[in-house]
Amino acid sequence: MTELRLRGVSAGYGATPVVRGVSAEVSSGGWFAIVGPNGAGKSTLLKAIAGLVPCQGRVELNGKAPSRKEKARVLGYAPQNPVLPDGLTVTDYVLLGRTPHLGLLARESAADVSIVEETLERLDLTALAGRKLRTLSGGEQQRTVLARVLAQRTSLLLLDEPTTGLDVGHAQALLERLDLLRREDGTTVVSTLHDLTFAAQYADELLLLDGGEVAASGKPAEVLTPQRLRDHYAAETEVLHTADGHPVVAPVRRPT
Repeated sequence: MTELRLRGVSAGYGATPVVRGVSAEVSSGGWFAIVGPNGAGKSTLLKAIAGLVPCQGRVELNGKAPSRKEKARVLGYAPQNPVLPDGLTVTDYVLLGRTPHLGLLARESAADVSIVEETLERLDLTALAGRKLRTLSGGEQQRTVLARVLAQRTSLLLLDEPTTGLDVGHAQALLERLDLLRREDGTTVVSTLHDLTFAAQYADELLLLDGGEVAASGKPAEVLTPQRLRDHYAAETEVLHTADGHPVVAPVRRPT
């Protein structure tokens, strides 16, 4: 179980930060979704948490700033557009998730292989274990990327747009599977999501970024209001609700 806390985090690639002064808390076992319009800084913030871009402020795990080695063991990161090596099989790729647990020049042990086999089974990938990555469908590739991260056996997952390129059915199936794994393992999830309805359905808390700064944070129903969506997305919407109370963001056609 891992608690994440951001204290005045600013991050970027040049002299001007892309993300500025972000503070937030994510409880252990929670799902925290970062949302916002294109160019808001969502992916940059996720990379800052992962230690992949320079940042100022503090990123704390369980109340302290972790070392690079601790981050590698505790934190699993899946980018929006991962590089999938052409010649690797699904098993080979998922085995890469065990790398942070290996010593210098060490090879995977039987225990590592067993963890990978269990992970493939949990994500319904066993039948694809010997397939080359290039032969997989989009949904199969997304599950394989998630499997590599899960094979790290980390307690904090950072997922950048995990449903990119998936139709609504495959996206829902992936998020359902991720939510089940989160509840079974107590894993903390921080994700970026373009689809606001999916974000509202699965995340406990939302952080709305715009222009690299926090525009709103809180429960989905508190963050996703028609006025905020108009202000920060330039979108006309109605916010409906499912039978169990989750917000549904519905675009409204502007009158001609």
